[in-house]
Amino acid sequence: MHILSRLRGIRKKDLLMAGLVAVTAAGITWTGIVFKQSLFRIIPLYVSLIVGLLQSRANRWGYLLGGLNSVLYAVVYFSFGLYASAASALLTSFPFQIATFIRWSRHKYKHTTQFRRMKLWQWLVLIAVFALCFAGLWIVLSATGSSYRLLDNSLTLVGLFTSVLTLFAFKEYTFFMLGSGTVNILLNVNMMAEYPAQITYLIYSVYSMFCIVRQFFFVNRLFREQKMLAAKKGE
Repeated sequence: MHILSRLRGIRKKDLLMAGLVAVTAAGITWTGIVFKQSLFRIIPLYVSLIVGLLQSRANRWGYLLGGLNSVLYAVVYFSFGLYASAASALLTSFPFQIATFIRWSRHKYKHTTQFRRMKLWQWLVLIAVFALCFAGLWIVLSATGSSYRLLDNSLTLVGLFTSVLTLFAFKEYTFFMLGSGTVNILLNVNMMAEYPAQITYLIYSVYSMFCIVRQFFFVNRLFREQKMLAAKKGE
């Protein structure tokens, strides 16, 4: 009875996520048609629905698929004048996600990887480097006349630092993902004034935020599980 109950619980969760993916995909398709969104700008979103689903469970295969999908996003961002985000997708997200898949596969734990926690000195270095990079990128984007500099800059750097932490399996990457998801929603809301068709990306960003929150709790729970197993082995 316990096994059957467990299976029913898993099935309900799977159905909930499948339903969410279907509703989000339908929303993207409908708004894309209504606002005449270009097809090539929508295709990466459909792929991202699966990527988000996999990454919400810290599944390493999500990074392989996500890395390949980053190339499509680079083209889309460039067409919007989001040059920093385009460069980040092609030069950072793509190689980092592929590298993450390889590294996580070498240190695998079930369908995911072995996680670790950042130390205080690592946090201090991270904050200092982030501040310097933000100032430098702001100057560059101002000189090139990039659109939405503040949000573009923030999203680019948060994405970069998230990629680094994810690659080395620091569980704190989930905090940065929460920030990235929030900034992404704000960016899409701001862009809708000029590009109404951006609503397709806004719909996806809301779905993505749900996956990110789910990922946050899953990774932290998994980290505690791994610590308990390590403690038992050390006894």
